[in-house]
Amino acid sequence: MVSFELSILDWIQTSLRSGFGDVFFPIITTFADEGIGWVLLCGILILIPKTKKLGGVMFLAIIIEVLACNIILKPLVARPRPFMLNSAVQLLIPAPEDYSFPSGHTAVSFAAASVLLFQKSKGWLPALLMAGLIAFSRLYLYVHFPTDVIAGAVIGIAAGALACRLWAFCEKRLSKKVQRR
Repeated sequence: MVSFELSILDWIQTSLRSGFGDVFFPIITTFADEGIGWVLLCGILILIPKTKKLGGVMFLAIIIEVLACNIILKPLVARPRPFMLNSAVQLLIPAPEDYSFPSGHTAVSFAAASVLLFQKSKGWLPALLMAGLIAFSRLYLYVHFPTDVIAGAVIGIAAGALACRLWAFCEKRLSKKVQRR
């Protein structure tokens, strides 16, 4: 399976690599470095009274995603990154030092985008497009295998769905307590 995935990454390198992509994808991927871009978006949403709940749900989804990917799965699976298996590839970004599976950049991006979708926010489509670009950037930059990115997307969507359900459950419980008083 690893050789098949490396062949996909090698095909991206030989067929899709371009001067534009070599500048664009390192910039795009930095939006999700440590989840900073998405966390900043949460902060902005929380500061606006009309979108405060949306920002809170998104932040909860990011917390769930970080626990699932970075705390549990990455150390458990301990998969080396593709550039470690193919030293001929020249990285366009500093070499990540953690494990490959799953893609945290992809997971955090899909967690945020899925919350926007599930909460019926008008910003869901641009966020989903950004998440897709970030996911592809991880392949283009040769720092993740395709299955890392797919797993990251699935985990991110699941984290977004779980955050929406948890938030709704908590809101319901709190409103019942307020009604009893």
